[in-house]
Amino acid sequence: MYTEEKITDPSPGPELFDALEKPVKIHKVVQEAILLAGGAVAILLQVAEPGVAQGVDNHSNFAYRPLDRLRTTMTYVYCVTFGTRDEKKAVVEMVHRAHESVNGPGYSADDPRLQLWVAATLYAVGIELYQEMFGIFEDADAEAIYREYSVLALSLRVTPDMWPPSQKEFWKYWNNQIATMDVTDNAKSVAKNILRNKEAPLQIRLILPLVRLTTAQMLPDRLRQAYGLKTGKIRRATYRFVMGFTKATYPCLPKTIRTYPMKYYMRDMRRRLENTA
Repeated sequence: MYTEEKITDPSPGPELFDALEKPVKIHKVVQEAILLAGGAVAILLQVAEPGVAQGVDNHSNFAYRPLDRLRTTMTYVYCVTFGTRDEKKAVVEMVHRAHESVNGPGYSADDPRLQLWVAATLYAVGIELYQEMFGIFEDADAEAIYREYSVLALSLRVTPDMWPPSQKEFWKYWNNQIATMDVTDNAKSVAKNILRNKEAPLQIRLILPLVRLTTAQMLPDRLRQAYGLKTGKIRRATYRFVMGFTKATYPCLPKTIRTYPMKYYMRDMRRRLENTA
């Protein structure tokens, strides 16, 4: 699914919160609800890193709280890209506090190396889905969006020099990660809780077969096999049909519908901040 992209205009290092207080190119991508369709893919990519897998499996509960996990993740992503300076500061501080207790032998949620990988998966999955729906970006726009995506990493513990300076360098880092990571029992446990969650609300359980299908096809071959997910001619054909239908219909939806999740989670975040003020 993910391969190194052609880059002709490498740009300098990423910019921080100041540049994100005005409308920027990343908003065009992050606001789209279609990115939620890659949620399970992003999580399985994240936990393919053993340290992330340990932290998630030992300190999270996807089986009983899938909607809470979604709420936490999307609140962070939307707030860091769309929030005011004070809102960003408040949400980042909440994330840091939540991460303080997520540690154990050989792993820590505050490890910048692990946080870099988590942010990288959000970029790779998000940009893939957006371009699948709306077409490939021009090189200059693609590079600008890539730089701006670094805020998801830099707002945590990742230092600017850790975020690859260009897309070309990013995909080198990405391909090396995919080729060398091991899918552990912790990762498989998380995958089972996501893809075969018998405790989830009914509306989630009803769509799990589709989630399993699309997740399996979107994962790189090496990781799909390591997770024990199936593929084949019929599954690949079904996936192509689903993506083709989605590509033909999703961009035609009114923008108010396509951006509803972003607006919903931003309102929810602001309501919670008001209650804690």
